[in-house]
Amino acid sequence: MPQPSAPPKQTSLFDPSRNCWRVSTADKFELVVDGAAYFTALREALVAAEKQVLLVGWDFDLEIEMLPGESDKDGNAPDGYPNKVIDFIEAVVDRNPNLMIYLLRWSGSALIAPGRMVPALRLKLVGPDRIRLALDGRHPVGACHHQKIVVVDDRLAFCGGIDVTDARWDTPDHAPDDPRRVLKDGSPAAPWHDVTNAVTGPAARDLGDLARARWLRATDEELTPPDLPSGDIWPASLDVSCRDIPVAISRTNPPEEDRPLINEIEEMVMDEIASAQSLIYVESQYFASDAVNHALSQRLSEKDGPDVIVINPVAATNAVEDNAMHVTRTRMVEELRSVDHENRFRIWSPVNAAEEPIYVHAKVCVIDDRILRVGSSNVDRRSLGFDTECDLTIEAQDDATRQIIADLRNRLLAEHLGCTPGTLAEKLAESGRVLPAVEALNAPDGRGLRSPDLKEDTGAGALMADTRMLDPRFERGTSKRRVLTSRHIAFGAAAFVIAGTAYRYLLK
Repeated sequence: MPQPSAPPKQTSLFDPSRNCWRVSTADKFELVVDGAAYFTALREALVAAEKQVLLVGWDFDLEIEMLPGESDKDGNAPDGYPNKVIDFIEAVVDRNPNLMIYLLRWSGSALIAPGRMVPALRLKLVGPDRIRLALDGRHPVGACHHQKIVVVDDRLAFCGGIDVTDARWDTPDHAPDDPRRVLKDGSPAAPWHDVTNAVTGPAARDLGDLARARWLRATDEELTPPDLPSGDIWPASLDVSCRDIPVAISRTNPPEEDRPLINEIEEMVMDEIASAQSLIYVESQYFASDAVNHALSQRLSEKDGPDVIVINPVAATNAVEDNAMHVTRTRMVEELRSVDHENRFRIWSPVNAAEEPIYVHAKVCVIDDRILRVGSSNVDRRSLGFDTECDLTIEAQDDATRQIIADLRNRLLAEHLGCTPGTLAEKLAESGRVLPAVEALNAPDGRGLRSPDLKEDTGAGALMADTRMLDPRFERGTSKRRVLTSRHIAFGAAAFVIAGTAYRYLLK
């Protein structure tokens, strides 16, 4: 009797040079949810480092405790190393004479939080010479270096949305009045939801190439990849969701003199939305991209199209940001609701058991049970065409991987609902769709998801939404161009000071 033929393999969404930079293999892959899990895993990885650690980020606060509430009388964490970031990395380097640590931080973060530069300057001037700190000013004025990447010996890498800075630590419980969730000055910090990825194998090596390329552009120094045999330094605190899975690495890079705009992430986002069959699930700090809104409007206009769920914070962290981004959100939500003829669109904000807003900093997109993308990019114009960003995407080519992606999606949603992933899976089996399952489990009081109040489309917020002054972008297809960067401004300011000093000297 002839054997039944295997089902045809699904066509991959990955298209190198258009919607991704490289497609690599992750020997191991895991979703790391919230800061407590990330900081624990990061410490384990850095302790295991042998030769080269690359930390690339929007900001680094060297004075925070990585494991708050777990220091002994000497300031050490349970692993025996100092709890504070600056002391921890110095101790790691001190115990391994072959290790180099490179920290690349966005130059603009020094202006946003100048106090954080004091320990950074101390590290640069009197710290170990095997810890190298640099500021990245190689971006257009007003743009920021927003990638959050850590690579350890090209064996293990983290890539996602979590910065090693103040206010990022929290657990999936987001418990009210958690005494550990405090700022470094001891004051309470808001509940904070965030996500990153952990990968090993070729995917980690490719992220190492990306991080070294960024270091080169920022500092003009070329770093040599570590020459080490393959080794498993997977953090003991992390599970492994996937093994031997293809991973697409997608970027946003603004145009420069030697290259045009790179908007692989935007292309990936558009392809993901177009491919959705039953669900488009998004977690994002912002919801302000007109391109994404247009694509979602088209899907909501269809008959029997996918449900769209957006998880977004209630408000921004300050009034200026709230005006700049959330009036645009109001306009986008109103447009989507106007075309949502089958009641398939929801935008929600999570709250904890005390109904305190949980700030959503995660950058996640899940399509059906087939595609999972996590990275540094938000749903806004900057992330898709102005700042530097990096996202990782996995896709299912078989039923086993579809189940893995469904489980990861359910894990995220269950956190927001305050239930177990198994409970959500059971309700989903009953309803057949994610949206009605979520609504059935969404309690009216306590932990759950709430519709955010939309900011009024008036005043300063309306002006910022009209001009997009804080959410600019280069349009698709922008070619190579000379761009004024923060580095140029710094060089110009230095030249001005030198010229002024020389002029005064000559007049004496």
